[in-house]
Amino acid sequence: MKPWLQKQWCIPPKANAEFVCKMEDVLDVYKRPYDPNRPLVCLDETSKQLIGETRIPEPAMPGREARYDHEYQRNGTANLFMVFEPLAGKRHVQVTQRRTMKDWAVCVREMVDELYPQAERIVLVMDNLNTHTPASLYEAFPPHEAKRIANRLEIHYTPKHGSWLDMAEIELGILGRQCLDRRIDNAEALTREVAAWEAQRNAAKAKVDWRFTTDDARIKLKKLYPSMEG
Repeated sequence: MKPWLQKQWCIPPKANAEFVCKMEDVLDVYKRPYDPNRPLVCLDETSKQLIGETRIPEPAMPGREARYDHEYQRNGTANLFMVFEPLAGKRHVQVTQRRTMKDWAVCVREMVDELYPQAERIVLVMDNLNTHTPASLYEAFPPHEAKRIANRLEIHYTPKHGSWLDMAEIELGILGRQCLDRRIDNAEALTREVAAWEAQRNAAKAKVDWRFTTDDARIKLKKLYPSMEG
């Protein structure tokens, strides 16, 4: 199964106060109006297996699709960080070899210093993966640098089993369908393809129209809320 198809809406089966607390926090963030001084940014990541051909594919012809041999060569994997600003319709994808604490920290520093250098603070929504923490900044940089970057962030975590609340995950799904659903055999080619997709999406200012609110959650996900009866 492709990495971008593995994530599904997974909701706890019964009352879960921790889930609804974090969910309502993120949903309240999504209600905020656009503010260039405090841009809302969603961050997520996925992997892409690098696949090489063992035989030259036959190109498409009139009435016939391109043909690929069922055998292939594994060339390892690459990681893709998705930095997505839904209210502005802007995204940036960074291709890395791995997704360690230091890789995440480098991605966040680039976001702070290069993508949003004028922002007073970045409102950052992401899932609670163990690398997604300011502690990772201290793993990667000297303390004064880690603190400088951390001070530019206002972090909001999606709940466990609630990564579907991260709009960067939606954008990764689109990237997977439009760009990654084919064989790419090396990281350099992957970087070029992703950059072309990113430029096209940004030129179109493609946004996510998020409509699921706290009021909706209290009705549609009522079973998740602890009962006050008794």
